[in-house]
Amino acid sequence: GSLVAAVLAHSGCLDKEHLGARVGRLSRRGEVCTMINNKYSEFLPSMQNAEELVAQVEALANNIDLLKVDIENEVQRDLNVAVAEFTELKQQLERDTLVLSVLKKLQELDTTIKGCNSALLEEQYVTAAQQLEKARSSLRSLESRRGFELKILKALGTELTVQTQNVIYHLGEEWQKLIVWKLPPSKGSSSLEAVVLSELQLHTLPAQGEDTAVPPVAAVLQALAVLGQLHSKLKHFGQLLLQYILKPLISHPALEPVPEEQPDVFILRFRSQELALEESSPMEVFDKIKLVFEVLHKYLLKVPLELPGEDRKEGRVTLAELLGELIWEELSDCLIHNCLVNSIPTNRSKLEQYKEVIESTKEFEKALKKMQFLKEDTTALLKYACNVNSHFANKKCQDVIMAARNLMTSEIHNTVKITPDSRTALPDLPPPGSGDHLKMHRPSSLVHDVTVSLGSESRLSPFTLCLPTCRISSSVQQLVELAYHTLLEATASTDLCCVQPFDCVRNIFQLFYEVVPTYHRENLQKLPQLAAIHHNNCMYISHHLLTLGHQFRFRGSSVLSSEAATFVDMVPGFRRLGIECFLAQMRVQKGEILERLSSARNFSNMDDEENYCAANKAIKQVLHQLRRLGMVWQDVLPVNMYCKAMGALLNTALAEIVTRIAALEDISAKDADRLYSLCRIMVEEGPRVFTPLLEEDKNKKYQEEVQVYVQKWMTFKELMIILQANLQEIVDQWADGKGPLAEEFSAAEVRSLIRALFQNTERRAAALAKIK
Repeated sequence: GSLVAAVLAHSGCLDKEHLGARVGRLSRRGEVCTMINNKYSEFLPSMQNAEELVAQVEALANNIDLLKVDIENEVQRDLNVAVAEFTELKQQLERDTLVLSVLKKLQELDTTIKGCNSALLEEQYVTAAQQLEKARSSLRSLESRRGFELKILKALGTELTVQTQNVIYHLGEEWQKLIVWKLPPSKGSSSLEAVVLSELQLHTLPAQGEDTAVPPVAAVLQALAVLGQLHSKLKHFGQLLLQYILKPLISHPALEPVPEEQPDVFILRFRSQELALEESSPMEVFDKIKLVFEVLHKYLLKVPLELPGEDRKEGRVTLAELLGELIWEELSDCLIHNCLVNSIPTNRSKLEQYKEVIESTKEFEKALKKMQFLKEDTTALLKYACNVNSHFANKKCQDVIMAARNLMTSEIHNTVKITPDSRTALPDLPPPGSGDHLKMHRPSSLVHDVTVSLGSESRLSPFTLCLPTCRISSSVQQLVELAYHTLLEATASTDLCCVQPFDCVRNIFQLFYEVVPTYHRENLQKLPQLAAIHHNNCMYISHHLLTLGHQFRFRGSSVLSSEAATFVDMVPGFRRLGIECFLAQMRVQKGEILERLSSARNFSNMDDEENYCAANKAIKQVLHQLRRLGMVWQDVLPVNMYCKAMGALLNTALAEIVTRIAALEDISAKDADRLYSLCRIMVEEGPRVFTPLLEEDKNKKYQEEVQVYVQKWMTFKELMIILQANLQEIVDQWADGKGPLAEEFSAAEVRSLIRALFQNTERRAAALAKIK
C-alpha cells in the first residue's frame, strides 16, 4: 500500500511542475507578436539591409580573389628562382665531384706509371706488370666517361703503351735467356741428320745461395701472364717443341734424347743410334716422349701461375697444363697416325700381343696426367689404342681393298683352268642339320666325292651344280679366295668388327663391277678372247656369290648368321655384266661377218669370173674369221657356251647367204653350179670351226652335231639340194608341204627359186602348181 501511495504522490508532483512550465511559456506571447510584426510590418527595411550586406560580401570576395592571385604569383616567382639556384648548385657540385675523381684517377695513373718504372729498374717484373695493368684499368675508366675528354689522356695512353712495350721487351729478353734453342741450319727440315743438330737449353736453375722457392723463371712467366703475353710465347715454344723434339722422336726410331744437367743450365740433346729398327714400337716412343716431358716438368713446366680473369681451381695453374692445352691435340694425332696406326697388327693372331701396347698407353697418359700436362678427361690416345679390334678391321679392310684393286687392274689374259673337280682352298659348307649351332671350321679343300641323296634310288652327280670347265683370270681366282679368307677372319671377330669385313667383301665385288669394265673397256671391245674370259670371270664370281653368305651363316657372330648377310642380290648384276660384254663382242663379230658377205655382190651372175671370185673370197674370209674365233675361244669358254656362240656366228653367215641366193631372180645353170660349189665349201668347212677342246679327236663329236647349234644348217643344205635338183626332185622334196623342203622354206620362197632356176615351160608351171 505504501508503494502505491509513493507512486501517486510522485505523480502528483510531476503534474504540478509541468503545468507551471506551461503557464510560464504562455506568458511569453509578447515575443511572438513582436516577431510577427517585424516579419510583416517592417519587411522592406530588412530586405534593404540584406542587400547591402550581400553587396559588401561580394566586394570582400573579389578582394580576396585578387589577394590570392597576387600571393600565388609572388610565391611562384620566388619558387622558380630557388629551384634554378638549387639546380645550378647541384650541377656545380657534380662537376666538382667529377673533376675531383678525375684528378684522383690521374694521380693514381701517374703513381702507377712511376711505380712501374721503379719496379722495372729493380727487375721486379711481376710488380711492374701489375702496375701497368692497374694503370691501364685507370685509363680505361677515364676514357669511358662520356662528355668528358682530356687531351692529356691521349698522351697518357701513349706513355702507357710505351711503358708496356718496354716491359714486354725486357720480359722477352729474359725469356730468351731462360729458354735457348739451337736449331739446325736448314730450318724446317725433318731429316734425321738435321734433327740431331737440334738442342734445347733451359737456364732455369736457381743460382746458389738464391731463394729457390721463387726462382726468377716464375717471376718472368707470371709477369708475361699478367700482361697477356704468355700464351703467344708458350705457343711458339710448343710449336718448336713439336717440330724439333716430339715429332722427330715419333718419326725417327734411331733418334734418342740425351738430357744433361750442368750447374746453371739444363741441356737436351739428341743422338742417332746406329742399329735401329725401321719402325719404333709404341712403348719405345712413349718412353722417349715421357723422358722429355719429365725433364721439362722438372726444370720449367711445374711453375705455378695465376692467370687473371680465368675461372680455375684456386686461381692457379701450372705451365704444364697451359702447354698441354696448346699442343696435346696435335701431339696425340701425330702419335696415333705415325705410331699407333703402324703398330696395329695385320694378323689376328697378334691381337693378344697388342694388350702390351694398351697398357703402355695407359701408363703414358697416367704419367702425363701426374705432371698435369693432361686433364683427367683426356683419353683420345687411349681410346684409339683400346679400340684395336675396330682399327684392325679397318686396316685389314684397307689392305684387302688395295689388294683387290691391284688384282682388278692386272692383266686379264693370265688365266687358270677351272674344272668341276678343281680343288681350291676354300671353306667347307656347314654340315647338314647344324642349325643355329655356331661352330668354327678350319678351311679345307672342297669335298667332291660326296653325292646328294634325293631318295632311295635317284642320285645326282657330284658335278650337278658345279661350274663347267672353262678358263678364268688368275687374278679373279685370287680375288674370290681373298673374299673367302676375309670372311673367314670375320667369323672370329666380335659383332661390331664382323660387319666391316663383310661390307669390305661386298665392296670388293662392287668395285669389280664398276672398275673392270671401265679399266679394260678398250681391250674387252677389241679382243674376243678377253671378252670371253671376262664373261667367265663374271660367271665364276656369281657362282660363288650364290653360296658365299650361306657358307658363313653358322660359323661366327650373329651378324653373319642373319639372313641379311648374303651376296645373292649381286648375282644378277654379275651375270648381266658378263653376258652383256660377250653379247657386245658377238654383235661386233656378226657385223664383221655381214660386212665381208656384203662384198660377195649378192651372189648374182656367178658365170662372171670376177663376181665368182668376189663371192669365193667373201666365203673364205668368213670361214677364216670363224676359225680364228674358234682358236681364241678354244679351251676358254665352256663347251656348251662355245658351241652356241660359234653356232650363232655360223648361222649368221648361212642365213645371209640363203637370203641373198633366195632373192635372186635369175640363176643360170652355170650360176647354180658355182653357187652350189660355194655352198659346199661352207658345208665342208663350217663344222670344222667347232674346236672347243684342245684334243682334236674329242672335237669330232661337236662337229658332227653342228645342226644342233646352227639353226639354218638344214635350210642351207636344202638350198644346195634345190640348186642341183630338177623340177621333179624339188616337187618330191616338197611332198605337198610335208617334205623336208617344206620344213625349211615357205611355198613362196620355193616358187621364187624355181622361177629363177628354170625357164618358163609347162613343166615349170605344173611344178609351181604343186608348190602351195
